[in-house]
Order: sequence, then structure tokens, then C-alpha cells
Amino acid sequence: MTVTKDTCTPQAQTPDPRPVSPAKLQSPGLRAYAALALGAVCIGFSAIFTKWAGVDGPVSGLYRVAIATVVLAIPFVLQQARQRNSTASQRKGISRLALGLAALAGLFFALDLGFWNTSLSFTSAANSTLLGNTSTLWVSLGATLLFNESLRRRFWSGMLLALAGAFIVVGRDVFIHPNLGWGDLLALCSSLFYAGYLLDTQRARRYLGTLPFMWLSSVAASLVLLVYVLATGLKLAGFSPDTYLALLALGLISHVLGWLFINYALGHLPASTTAVSLLSQPVITAILAVPLLGEDLSIYQIGGGVLVLTGIYIVNRR
Repeated sequence: MTVTKDTCTPQAQTPDPRPVSPAKLQSPGLRAYAALALGAVCIGFSAIFTKWAGVDGPVSGLYRVAIATVVLAIPFVLQQARQRNSTASQRKGISRLALGLAALAGLFFALDLGFWNTSLSFTSAANSTLLGNTSTLWVSLGATLLFNESLRRRFWSGMLLALAGAFIVVGRDVFIHPNLGWGDLLALCSSLFYAGYLLDTQRARRYLGTLPFMWLSSVAASLVLLVYVLATGLKLAGFSPDTYLALLALGLISHVLGWLFINYALGHLPASTTAVSLLSQPVITAILAVPLLGEDLSIYQIGGGVLVLTGIYIVNRR
């Protein structure tokens, strides 16, 4: 891996994806939306796999990003080797700014996982998913305040409609237990770090390709979570085979596949649009929880799912 001292220019490190220009962000192709949809399906399994694993939240988060780090290490090294063997005009190093953005993304993601996975031990998968996805609001506000994005009235109406639908889909426990508990507070805190991750990723993907960003941020997240797990003395091994299988699925499906797709999409779509589109995750989780966790799906939740998809359509329609 080559680290340069020069200031970053907004160019990707690999031909996939290509450098992102403002015009391209405004005119994303079908491939970006397809990647975003596939990513939402993959991370929709996160709550399922985490529930099945049944380990401490930071531990499952550590396994998740550590597995991704190991799996992506070889293709990352091979990609960097090809970069070193390319001609001088084609050779691009990874600047310090790009490294810093990737490390910051890893920190945000580690905190998001630690808080969110822990919340699953104190509240329902539905509540954790719902409160975690309030990040959509924080991303939209951050994009407006930090990136000076001009979000139109149509965007805000679509976002609020999608949020209302998500609340109906997974908010049943909020009506049953209106007093927010410790698990709900943890999930809400995780939404702030999740928003930070998405906003940071949007900027980092201007300087890094999908694979380099994914590997570097996974390394950073793994180190943060490992330090925390060791410092708190949480159990790190000695689990049952079923637990290890759930953790492996969490790492491979929810993280490697899910976030490769989403990080690719973030190179072509604004974080605000991506965050609203990822509100489909609670709908996917609720549907999956019926056969996999034995949870019920009411007519109200089905109606909420329709509202979510309608809101996503309003935000994304041209």
C-alpha cells in the first residue's frame, strides 16, 4: 500500500468505481440503485444473525468486521500490487487524507455496531432497527449543514413518509412499552454514529475505490472493537458451532456483501438519498423475522412497508 503526502484530489484508486463527478452524482445509473437494493437486503439480515449468535454486542460487531478484514485482505493486496506494477502515469497512492477518512469511518462504524448490537440484548430487533434508522434524519441534516446539499421539499416529504412507514412496520413495541428503556437509548445513540459513517463514506468515496475504502475502514473498526472487548474482558471465544456459523454469516453476508454494495452506491449517490433508501432495511428485517424468528407480521406492518417504499420512490424519482 502506497501512502502519499500530497493532498487528495477527488479521484478513485481503482477503475471500479470510476472517479465521481458532481454530474455523475446527479445522474446515477441503474447499477448504483441495484447495488443499493442488494445491500439493503444483505444488511436486513443483520438483526437476524445477531439474535441467533446471542453474544455480547461488541463481540458480534468485532467478529463481523474482523471476518470482513480477513476476507477482503487478499483482493486488496492484489489490487495494490497491480497499482504498483502500473505505469507511472497510472500509479496512484492512497493519500493521508484518504487514510484519515477511512479510519474515521471505521471508528464511526465500530461505535455504531457496539451500541446497536448491544441494544439487541435489551430490546426487540424491531425497536433496535427502528431507532437505529433514525440516522436517516441525522444524515439529511448533516448533508444540509456540512455538505451544503440543497434538499428539496419532495425529498423531505418522501423521507418523512418513509420514516412514518418504518415506524409502523417495527414500532409496535413502542406502543406496547411507550417508556424508552436502556436498549432503546443505545439504539438511538448508534443512529448518530451510523449517520456519521454514511456522511464520511460519501466524502471518502471521492478519493478511494470501493475495495480500498472497505478494507481500510474494516481494519480500523476491528482495532477499535478489539481494544474495547479486551479492555472490558468480554468473552471472545468458546462459543457453540451454531454461534460461530451465525457470526460467519453476519460477517460474510451482512458486512462483506452488504457494505460492498452500499459503499459502491455511495460513490454514485448522495448519502441523504442512500440513507432514505436504506429505510427499506426495517421492512426487510420484519419480513425475514416471520419465518426465521417466529415473529408476526400484521396488516398494519404491511401498510407501513408500502409507505416506506412509496417514500423511497418519492425521494429517488427524477
